[in-house]
Amino acid sequence: MVVAYIRVSTNKQDLEVQKRQIIKYSKEKCIKIDNFISIEMSSKKSAEKRLIKNLIENLGAGDLLITTEISRLGRNMFEVINLVLELHNKGVQICFLRQKELNNFNNPTFKLILSIYAYLAEMERDFISQRTKAGLDNARSKGKKIGRPKNSLSSYYDKDIKVIKYLIKNGNSIKNIWIKLGYNKHKSYGGFYAFCKNRYLI
Repeated sequence: MVVAYIRVSTNKQDLEVQKRQIIKYSKEKCIKIDNFISIEMSSKKSAEKRLIKNLIENLGAGDLLITTEISRLGRNMFEVINLVLELHNKGVQICFLRQKELNNFNNPTFKLILSIYAYLAEMERDFISQRTKAGLDNARSKGKKIGRPKNSLSSYYDKDIKVIKYLIKNGNSIKNIWIKLGYNKHKSYGGFYAFCKNRYLI
């Protein structure tokens, strides 16, 4: 079985970009992908929410996991190292498109290279967090109001809210609507369910 794992942290990033990169690679290597797992979720969330636990439970000896880079699996150094080694011990091959040095488990320096990349992924997350906090602090010092205006609608799904209400009214399940409107191709079900709940649609 070949599984592609795609994750973005925010709606400002694009799941489709990663998907196109993986599809291009699979065509070049004549690899048939059996399942795409796509999720919009911060790396700070639990492994279960990021569907990492799902990968561990469902991948076994002889399977292949494809992802664009190590930071997609997480940005906690020790978590990523343990995940990669656990999958390796199960006989799962992992392909990182942007870090091909990690694709050869038999390399004697593999664990060293893995540790370096995992460390860099964690440092990148910390730097992003620091820059974001500094930017918000700077904006506040200039008197700018931070955050969403009261009663404002800014969710990705608000543009379709009339259609969503209509489908719910006509007996469609939330999951069915998520699939019917094509959100399942680039948005997580959990995020859509939370939107419906926050808008008091269910």
